Amino acid sequence: MGGDDERLRAVVSLAQTMAAAYTAPESWRAAATGACEALGGSFAALSVWERDRGRLRVLVNAGERADGEEEFPEQEAYPVHQFPEITEFLHERWAGGGEPDAWVETADGRPAADAPARGARPYCHQRVAALRRRGRGCCVVAPIVLHGRAWGELYVARPAGAPVFDRDDADFATVLAAVVAAGIAQTERLEEVRKLAFTDPLTGLANRRAVDIRLDEAVERHRTEGAVVSLVVCDLNGLKAVNDTHGHAVGDRLLERFGSVLSLCGAMLPGALAARLGGDEFCLLSVGPSADEVIEVAAGLCRRAGGLELGEGVACGVASTGDPIGEVRSARRLFRLADAAQYRAKAARAAGPVVAGRDGEVIRLADSPPRSPHDRRRLRGSPP
Repeated sequence: MGGDDERLRAVVSLAQTMAAAYTAPESWRAAATGACEALGGSFAALSVWERDRGRLRVLVNAGERADGEEEFPEQEAYPVHQFPEITEFLHERWAGGGEPDAWVETADGRPAADAPARGARPYCHQRVAALRRRGRGCCVVAPIVLHGRAWGELYVARPAGAPVFDRDDADFATVLAAVVAAGIAQTERLEEVRKLAFTDPLTGLANRRAVDIRLDEAVERHRTEGAVVSLVVCDLNGLKAVNDTHGHAVGDRLLERFGSVLSLCGAMLPGALAARLGGDEFCLLSVGPSADEVIEVAAGLCRRAGGLELGEGVACGVASTGDPIGEVRSARRLFRLADAAQYRAKAARAAGPVVAGRDGEVIRLADSPPRSPHDRRRLRGSPP
């Protein structure tokens, strides 16, 4: 791609596209696609250096993919000792006061005629072999530096027979890598904000906001597809006594421990969401598994909760569209039924879950008005 104006437009376009990405995979795709177009390549990839596993893991492949190359591969990774440039260069050159720059590799193993002197690299057998195997003639590789550390690399290739990348291309790839780094940093910040917005900070479980959104979606799936939607609502018994006797730090540990038990039990229901609603209230949201499967998991949850040190077990209520609970037109209705079942379990000091539709009192309780302004069932709203 030639011309300063064209390259400036390409940089602006890359930055804007990455800024508009909502998720990390969208950001990765925008980075690879934008760099590929900006450099006139036929293929591009973005890889991250996983230090703890000593490998470069490919996040996305864009453009003309060869056989076996997936857009978002789950298993494509390469040991860094086969591609040592990213580690050696950044530690020996960039960390020593130089600048991170890109370099060019060619399928015949010779450097480009005007390869950047400051970025020239020795023959890299692994990259050259990969170029030949996939019918590519050359590639330019640019390290991505994020928060002062090597994060990964941007790779752009051209097909065999196409013009080889030159010094200007390598320098431009370095600029593009810096733009990609800024975009990745923004995406990471957005991901962290989203995580905080939908995560309970004490337990690491989902929070009430996440449950509300997922439950609305689940009930819509039930209405349109007939999917079984089940809700398990739990109240951790004895938390106030623990806080009063041992202090809130010990109470928080009890909440964390129960959160771990809830997460473990939720894992037995594929795709289930484990959440802390607030205070001593928790829930599991399941879409797909039968009511009997959910009740079995809820029973196991009660048994495990009964074994927690200092705690007094859990009051557990279950409501599932797989049971005879009447028409469920809204998330509020299902929440109301599960909460009424939990309310009855607490009042009866039940050792196991109480199930709406299998306990004759629960639906009546859910449909009755709150007994007082302090009735906890007011939290779920009135039935539609």
